[in-house]
Amino acid sequence: MTPQTGTPWLVEQPKPAARLRLYCFSYAGGSASMFHNWGAALNPEVEVCAVQLPGRGARLAEAPIANMQTLLQALVPVIARRNDRPFVFFGHSVGALVAFELTRYLRLHGMSLPIHLIVSGCQAPQFRSPPKGYHQLKDDAFISVLREYNGTPEQVLENRELMDLLLPAIRADFSLAENYRYRGGPVLNLPITLFAGEHDDIRAEGQVNGWSLETSQPLHTFWFDGGHFFVDTHRRQVLEQLDMALSAAIVEQYA
Repeated sequence: MTPQTGTPWLVEQPKPAARLRLYCFSYAGGSASMFHNWGAALNPEVEVCAVQLPGRGARLAEAPIANMQTLLQALVPVIARRNDRPFVFFGHSVGALVAFELTRYLRLHGMSLPIHLIVSGCQAPQFRSPPKGYHQLKDDAFISVLREYNGTPEQVLENRELMDLLLPAIRADFSLAENYRYRGGPVLNLPITLFAGEHDDIRAEGQVNGWSLETSQPLHTFWFDGGHFFVDTHRRQVLEQLDMALSAAIVEQYA
């Protein structure tokens, strides 16, 4: 993958003839590398653009963004400048929350919207669990929390020098999620597809089917036999389902 010319925000897998662009938003502490080679597994008419937030990858030296409004204001011009083809948002965990709020922000400002929103491993915005303040923990306690999430390799967690580099971005992402407050507004008039893990801890009342409250169109939900990081552990199945959703979106868009 190579960064898009003129902006560090996107790492793309170029397909000049593609008819649909897929913007991907990673989970907390993740980076654009999470979506490496996704383009090769998807419909040839889909171009993958992975969003690279400050504080990770080639942007490691930049200060991470811990405020949702600040992040949205930075992302909107990036998306608005690339309006040459229809696009879809995909996000996992906090990335899904960012994708959802970015869609609402674009609508609020009269800009082009994604034709489909695909949210993965994320509680419905109106039914989020009370924040636990993990992003405010001291380093050792925060690392213990990350270990319980079982999404970071143990050899990484035990490498304190590496963790010192990674923790600021992970804290910022946790802050985005934990300080998030839902604000009511008109529902979206676009399809929402939800990917969920059978063993993920987002099964409280409303946290799955509550996504249906955010769209005037039917919610489509697909379950995967995995925990919160099923997007990694069940990558093949996720990409197969994603490919079907994107292919259907292309057919509908160009029918």
